[in-house]
Amino acid sequence: MTKLIREDRLQILLTKEELEALDLWRFAKRMPSRAAAVRELLKRGLGAQGFESASRTVRSGQFGVIENDSPLRQDVAK
Repeated sequence: MTKLIREDRLQILLTKEELEALDLWRFAKRMPSRAAAVRELLKRGLGAQGFESASRTVRSGQFGVIENDSPLRQDVAK
């Protein structure tokens, strides 16, 4: 069995609410770490359909995980 080597680091900033949502999802899915949870969510997101390309005028800060009126806060543990 070959050992998986991860050499590149990705650093992101999250709000307190986004981190809480990640942790709730992680624990509900019994993921061993935050990194594993983020990798699984990336895999799911990259395989998802329906996202249109962002316009050139959109900024990074406009993309969030949790929106104030989002039902995700209640559904995250499902």
